[in-house]
Amino acid sequence: MKLLLDENLSDRIIAQISDLYPESAHVKTLGLTNTEDSTIWDYAKTNGFTIVSKDADFHQRSLVYGHPPKFIYLRIGNSPTRIIITLLRDQFEIIQEFLNRQAESILILS
Repeated sequence: MKLLLDENLSDRIIAQISDLYPESAHVKTLGLTNTEDSTIWDYAKTNGFTIVSKDADFHQRSLVYGHPPKFIYLRIGNSPTRIIITLLRDQFEIIQEFLNRQAESILILS
């Protein structure tokens, strides 16, 4: 499972979830910071990533265009990085099931 974390999430998260989500990346390490959402969307689609973000714009894009890429919407407000790490680790099975279902484009975690 390859997650692509948006710039509104800390890049330090990757090291803490890489055992569960190998090959995951952060937009910062891919040189995609300060780029349009459409560029990130296209990169994720082309490279087999699932986007993870707190950005409602990706939610809207997912509703309009469907998948790929799939989108995990973190509706958690301004939460510390450790909370996001815990959420992604604790919800691993739910995320895995979501990624395996063909009909769903969006997973909302709160």
